[in-house]
Amino acid sequence: MSHVLIIGAGGVGSVVVHKCAQIPEVFSKITLASRTVSKCEAIAASVKERTGVQVAVERLDADKVADTVALIKRIKPDLLLNVALPYQDLALMDACLETGVDYLDTANYEPPDVAKFEYKWQWAYKERFEKANIMALLGSGFDPGVTNVYCAWAQKHHFDEIHQLDIIDCNAGDHGQHFATNFNPEINIREITQRGRYWEHGEWVETDPLSWSMTYDFPEGIGPKKCYLMYHEELESLVQNLKGLKRARFWMTFSENYLTHLRVLENVGMTRIDPVKYQGGEIVPIQFLKAVLPEPASLGPLTRGRTCIGCVFSGVKDGKAKRMYIYNICSHEEAYREVGSQAISYTTGVPAMIGAKMMLQGRWQRAGVWNMEEFDPDPFMADLNAHGLPWTVVEL
Repeated sequence: MSHVLIIGAGGVGSVVVHKCAQIPEVFSKITLASRTVSKCEAIAASVKERTGVQVAVERLDADKVADTVALIKRIKPDLLLNVALPYQDLALMDACLETGVDYLDTANYEPPDVAKFEYKWQWAYKERFEKANIMALLGSGFDPGVTNVYCAWAQKHHFDEIHQLDIIDCNAGDHGQHFATNFNPEINIREITQRGRYWEHGEWVETDPLSWSMTYDFPEGIGPKKCYLMYHEELESLVQNLKGLKRARFWMTFSENYLTHLRVLENVGMTRIDPVKYQGGEIVPIQFLKAVLPEPASLGPLTRGRTCIGCVFSGVKDGKAKRMYIYNICSHEEAYREVGSQAISYTTGVPAMIGAKMMLQGRWQRAGVWNMEEFDPDPFMADLNAHGLPWTVVEL
């Protein structure tokens, strides 16, 4: 019986609240907080209608540490589950330190003025969390998150050493819009337009944005799709925690229509993250672009098709070469029927709930700051099957 404080009322936040409400024996009380309290109220109403569970709502500016501290002291949660913006990670970790509450997020901290994946800011909290005897679990989404757990599970059960890792993320869905992003447009576009990066023989190798591609034949009828090499945050911890790793890469699919729109927006300066002067004031172009693009949460009823996210491993077991693929396929339509959100939000929100469940049940509990692959993967893998993200293993 535990009280979880969920911060962030976007598409992922909605999925997390709905999934927590399905397990009242673990999440006996749920509080949802956001700067826009009307979004919290809409999610709470949906949860009440679907499950009968009452969700408490609060208004909160997560940038203000003092406000979060005051809220925590007033409602006394056992865990703070952060599905707000990555810019707010450190402020929320500070609030947890001040109040002695465990912390979980789905994406690493990003400074607002630099588009960069890097865990150094959050890893720097490790000693302070240990001294406070509280835990921070970083990146409990799908990628990062489930992909890290796939790696830990493969290393535990199937490989003596994993030499090559390819994480491949395919969204084969279609929302029918000319141009829209499936999660926060600002974060999504910052992620895609930065330089690519992969691990090769003990060092990082950089590439121009979206300059490397391959075609991968996805299973269960999805078929061949073009994938682009990117840098993604889980690589940073996995290269430290997987034994014998010689190469690690991350790939994501994009339609040609999406990339054409993105190139035009980039060429005219609409993806810039620095302020520009306009009519006597300043605006950040990418933030203005976010304001005119479709709200990702609105895409749920429009999106058809499936996602396929997984890991391809090459390595050795008992002296023999071995190759294996672990993946999940998630239907946009089924996700919408269950929780009112499309599969991109679903595949991030379900693992956030499972990570919180692991912590609150004491199955993953250790003072300090940790990444997903540093815990026993077995109970998490079992919960993926039980709570909507079943996985498949294929020997290649």
